[in-house]
Amino acid sequence: MSASARIIRGRIVSFTDDPAAAGLSARHYLDDGAVLVRDGLIEAVGEARDVLADAPEGAPVDDHSGSLVMPGFIDAHIHYPQTQVIGSYGAQLLDWLHNYTFVEEQKFADHGHCARIAEFFLEELIRCGTTTAMVYCTVHPQSVEAFFAASERLGARMIAGKTMMDRDAPEALRDTAERGYDESKALIERWRGRGRIDYAITPRFAVTSSQAQLEAAGALAREFPEAYIQTHLDENDAEIELVARLFPGARNYLDVYDRAGLLGPRSVFGHCIHLKEAEVGALAATRSVAAFCPTSNLFLGSGLFDQARLVRAGVRVALATDVGGGTCYSMLRTAAEGYKVLQLNRQSWPAAQVFYRMTLGNARALGLDDRIGSIEAGKEADLIVLDARATPAMAHRMETAKGDLDAELFVLVTMGDDRAVRQTYVAGAPRKL
Repeated sequence: MSASARIIRGRIVSFTDDPAAAGLSARHYLDDGAVLVRDGLIEAVGEARDVLADAPEGAPVDDHSGSLVMPGFIDAHIHYPQTQVIGSYGAQLLDWLHNYTFVEEQKFADHGHCARIAEFFLEELIRCGTTTAMVYCTVHPQSVEAFFAASERLGARMIAGKTMMDRDAPEALRDTAERGYDESKALIERWRGRGRIDYAITPRFAVTSSQAQLEAAGALAREFPEAYIQTHLDENDAEIELVARLFPGARNYLDVYDRAGLLGPRSVFGHCIHLKEAEVGALAATRSVAAFCPTSNLFLGSGLFDQARLVRAGVRVALATDVGGGTCYSMLRTAAEGYKVLQLNRQSWPAAQVFYRMTLGNARALGLDDRIGSIEAGKEADLIVLDARATPAMAHRMETAKGDLDAELFVLVTMGDDRAVRQTYVAGAPRKL
């Protein structure tokens, strides 16, 4: 028997498709189920009695009976260097960047600081049940090295990249088009495809990248077509006006990126609040992804994401915390704010659709649904255990749920946070202390 074999028992919830399209038949539920994991992969899933009967001799059983066992959460847009600017008072996007974020990111010239923050950041993700994230580092290559090294030690599937910025930032945070290309290429060649690591080409946004730098990012995208691309789009009115002045020949904000060759199915654009119809059409046509960042959009006063409009147009959507403009690492807290944003837009978001988005939906958006996002044999064993009675208020509310799974899931969405995450398994190993 492999020493890495383990059985995780509980009430299993996983999705095979989007409930918005396929209905609740897309949700797979076992009231007393078990997952056999071995060597980081799911080997079997089914009724507990069947999995236990066929289990390898001596395999430990983690008994979470009564709690929900689900795929780990996936965060599609987050900044690890911003852990110490969360909750910085009283600014909208551009001032917030200059007054807080750019000040903090200059500290990442120090290797030791990079390593310390990377470890803290990953611990917070695990505490909140997030097992995969698409992450912005700083302009410093060592910030990427530190993050990937910590991710590799954890065994986590992570995507990240060096921020490319050659203007409108402090000198200590600026590279050049050539250096941004060279340093990004070296990081891609060193880390991409190493274990569970992947790379995102990361021009921060059009404000801080010249046309030459965006074209360098596009050259990297052509040279490494399997790499991801991440940047920001149509977050804030003042930002959009500034982009129009900086790129007077562009038809709209997204066109700036399109001309550089940065759209496509592996491109994730954060925010996408104030999109013109032509931009919606281009996102849909190129199968690019719009990342919904509700806590950040509310905190910075940026606006309300119109999910229904994008879905109707065929745009692929993901959910993200956007720490540190976002105010919490928890995907549950993020989903709660997302629910409220959509309510203000007169849009519903049932709990099943929310949990699909945080798991298989985000995996699909990142092209990782063959590896993560659902509990199926052969997939990587990133799992979480959720307790809808984790706090006195939640337990009190659950007295009236009366065995209603949808009500239980909605309690987790609206009232849950890191305390509701009893355990987080990364590649089959329990990691929440």
